[in-house]
Amino acid sequence: MHNDLSLFTELAELLISEETNQPVAAPVDTKALYKTLDLQLNDEPTIDDEFKSILKDIIKHTPKTASTSFFNQLFGGRIPRATLGDLLAVMLNNSMYTYKVAGPQVGIEKILLKKICDIIGYPDVADGTFAPGGSMSNYMAVLMARDKYNPSAKNEGINNTMTLYTSEASHYSIAKNAAFIGVGRQQVRTIKTNDRGEMLSEDLDVKISKDIEQGFQPFFVNATAGTTVLGAFDSVDNISKVCKKYDVWLHLDGAYCGGVIFSDDHKHLVNGIAHTDSFSFNAHKMLGTPLSCSIIVTRDKKHLYESFSNEAEYLYQTNDDDFNLGKTSLQCGRRNDALKLWTLWKSVGNNGLKTIINHQFKLAEVARNYINNHPDYRLYSFEDSISVCFNYKDIPAKKLCTALYENAKLMVGFGNFNDQDFVRMVTINSVLKEKDIINFFKTIEDFAVSTDI
Repeated sequence: MHNDLSLFTELAELLISEETNQPVAAPVDTKALYKTLDLQLNDEPTIDDEFKSILKDIIKHTPKTASTSFFNQLFGGRIPRATLGDLLAVMLNNSMYTYKVAGPQVGIEKILLKKICDIIGYPDVADGTFAPGGSMSNYMAVLMARDKYNPSAKNEGINNTMTLYTSEASHYSIAKNAAFIGVGRQQVRTIKTNDRGEMLSEDLDVKISKDIEQGFQPFFVNATAGTTVLGAFDSVDNISKVCKKYDVWLHLDGAYCGGVIFSDDHKHLVNGIAHTDSFSFNAHKMLGTPLSCSIIVTRDKKHLYESFSNEAEYLYQTNDDDFNLGKTSLQCGRRNDALKLWTLWKSVGNNGLKTIINHQFKLAEVARNYINNHPDYRLYSFEDSISVCFNYKDIPAKKLCTALYENAKLMVGFGNFNDQDFVRMVTINSVLKEKDIINFFKTIEDFAVSTDI
């Protein structure tokens, strides 16, 4: 083990060096992947020097998500204390389903969940769990809602038409999860948005009322805190009034930007969150923990037990069910995703988390100001978002982003809203500074000139 830890340190140092010297890895075409890298598995073992050499080649060609040139996804960067927690979790190798096998790690998870419930204003009966990603957090929410409004469904199946609602700008997992729970994709109603991508509660009201008139059973509304493209925040206050009127479950999908709950300056973007029935967010996004770290909480923990608990004496061999987390989670065996968030939070405190969130909004403001002050750019996004959407000159967004990637200049993606394509850069990367934002635009400008794209 000591030898492999030494090798790990050597490889980690190589990675950190590559992030500085080659921040965008030269991409390997899929057609050439197996000829470029030795990924095959053979009968005979690979000797140490060759093994090390292969690992180094893989590192050099893997996208550098912690470099200052990574703007492509809704995560990025590396916060040392959070990484430390994840490395410790790997070494400890606890599974989080019972107190007997996880011990104090269960207490760490419970403390985190209780603190999050307190921050958003949930009552004492609230609780939550860690899920394997934002999509599965949304799955757990819609499943709890199904079981609340159709208790026989989990044993007998669904025998009526249940309907659920989400904005036309929301995450694709809502439709996928409708299929998973047996409700069906065709029963998902997409709600209109305004020009900022925010759900229109008036349209929600109309569509729920129409479904009731047709004899359907509305049961679930998904609101979004940070839509995937524009980073928009639905008005939870307005949507919650509609949900209360018709007695349907309200879930807030904060996978992208739910981290605003930790910032006094930006928490107003989710005003009304205390009126939701469930809330989820990804700490590996705004808070910058390593992947993955997805949390879902519900205002009444009975729904977790009713949807996910199953007796298993061969597992649960301690008396306090509150500490047997397998009874409230989607999985049985489950890796410890809580420790990395706890080591981050413990080391920086509430004020440190607030600083992390505020910094991302500040960087987005820097980017918008740059675009607005340069006539070759056109801005499509708005304040109160960490997604910065724009076009440069008359270069098609897809063409520009692809060329930047293929030439190892920048990792940035493109998006579409209201039939308009644009470059979508995000300021969520935890290592970014203001100079990196300016350098991002300078890189685009220099690249466009040098390649005559």
